[in-house]
Amino acid sequence: MKPEILIVGGGMITHDQILPSLYHMQRQGRIGEIAICAQHRQTVQGLCASPTMAEAFPGQSFRAFPTAGDADQPQPDLFRELIARMPPRNIVVVAVPDHLHFNVIMEALSREQHVCSVKPLVLRHAEAREIEREAQARGLVVGVEYHKRFDDRSLMARRSYRAGRFGEFKLGTACLLEKWFYRHSNFQNWMTTRNSDAFTYIGCHYVDLVHFITGLLPVAVSVYGIPDRFPNGKEGFLWTDARVIWNNGACLNVQNALGFPDVAPGGNTQGLTLYCKGENDGALIAHSDQYRGLKYSYTHKSGDPGATLYTEPSPDYFQYVDVGGKGLAPVGYGYRSVEYIIQTCLRVEAECSTLALRQSLLREIDKAGIMATPANSGYNELVIEAARESILNGGKLVEIRETP
Repeated sequence: MKPEILIVGGGMITHDQILPSLYHMQRQGRIGEIAICAQHRQTVQGLCASPTMAEAFPGQSFRAFPTAGDADQPQPDLFRELIARMPPRNIVVVAVPDHLHFNVIMEALSREQHVCSVKPLVLRHAEAREIEREAQARGLVVGVEYHKRFDDRSLMARRSYRAGRFGEFKLGTACLLEKWFYRHSNFQNWMTTRNSDAFTYIGCHYVDLVHFITGLLPVAVSVYGIPDRFPNGKEGFLWTDARVIWNNGACLNVQNALGFPDVAPGGNTQGLTLYCKGENDGALIAHSDQYRGLKYSYTHKSGDPGATLYTEPSPDYFQYVDVGGKGLAPVGYGYRSVEYIIQTCLRVEAECSTLALRQSLLREIDKAGIMATPANSGYNELVIEAARESILNGGKLVEIRETP
């Protein structure tokens, strides 16, 4: 049987990355029916009406919840009913705001479902440990979709660093500033000072990448946040500057914001630079991730938010290409990341006939460290906890005393 998929959450990441990745795998015959659940009917209706999806995946569709016959009012617990209906050992994709992840993930695990979650997994390390224990006890996959791990640049740097070719990381900078129009999205309803901040939501990518590349662990964090107002009047830390200290004494500075100009070329500005100490010389890892050598000037702007006449697009995160046949094919590390997690769920089901075998394979996956799991990426939740304490106390340095 081909696994059925339930996506919980129908926002931007579902439209831009998750649903097209799953549609492509469905078209290839690797997965079965796809359903999407959101709190509001208009959210899934918007996905159903997407012209991009219609062009790329003609003839494909998903089951939408709430349905057209449901009352037009929020249904925050509808996901529980839908997960309960699923046959065991299928897949739930968690794509809701960060502070809602834990309840959805635990509901899925309690109903014997594998999980693919957008990053960060959760906001507290104790919750990550609880997810880890529950998933291992049941022999279920929980994959955290840190898609930058599947950028070839990251994989190349990881291999060379761990072979000793860069020496030891000492000092680094990273940034990812999303465009201004993000403030007008659903972010303004949940990325408030109470729930999250620009570093927690965006900067976690680069904390994860430094460990992924170097194997080092963070030991202290300070985050200075600048409060700003969303269009709806709610306040959020929309500009952040973080300092992360690692267990070899190295320091990484990370700047994040919802503040890159809408008129600027490219979807955002982002990059990572690590300065390293070799035996007889310095070494360098520098990834300029927002510009990949493309310069386009169009005759007219598309209808997409933040679209510009002149642009410098990235071909690497997620794009649609025409490679012949029906529709368009998604390419890039955004697609590869989702595919890897779903394929890992399929692998566990195909190769393991008993709970003991599943648990053994899950330990192998944790140890390999390519896909982020609760067991091998708990440092991310430790950093987030420390970051939230720091940002709510004016940027004070917070030590991480627990070992992930």
